[in-house]
Amino acid sequence: MFDISFTEILVIAVVGLVVLGPERLPQVARTLGHLFGRAQRYVNDVKNDIQREMELEELRKLKTSVQDAARSIENTVREEINQCQELADAEAKSITAAASVPPLGILTEIVAPDFPATSIKPPAPRPAQQSGRSKPSLDEAAGADVGHSH
Repeated sequence: MFDISFTEILVIAVVGLVVLGPERLPQVARTLGHLFGRAQRYVNDVKNDIQREMELEELRKLKTSVQDAARSIENTVREEINQCQELADAEAKSITAAASVPPLGILTEIVAPDFPATSIKPPAPRPAQQSGRSKPSLDEAAGADVGHSH
């Protein structure tokens, strides 16, 4: 704390011995030691208080930054929830609109009531037979698929 060399301390001790005398010098030195110790403790307490205040200020800044980040995340999540809600509302409207259109099954019954859409298949090509028989006609092929026999 103070920059005092050994020779300066020796000069102060000699002057103290001459001024105070050998009987009072030890008592004065002890009192000065106690005062010096108190001064050091006071300085250390002030340093510690300043350090605590600096740390407290850093913690306040950290708290503020964490709260700002939390608010930002909360706003982002709310925006995403709102977008999802808007999409769900739009889908609900489209489902409601689709419910007012007649189903496809009703249209196929009106257009072709005797032939359901799932049973109409083109006949599979048959390999040419090498016997003297000719190819079957379209009527024979259609009858074989439906289950008729000739």
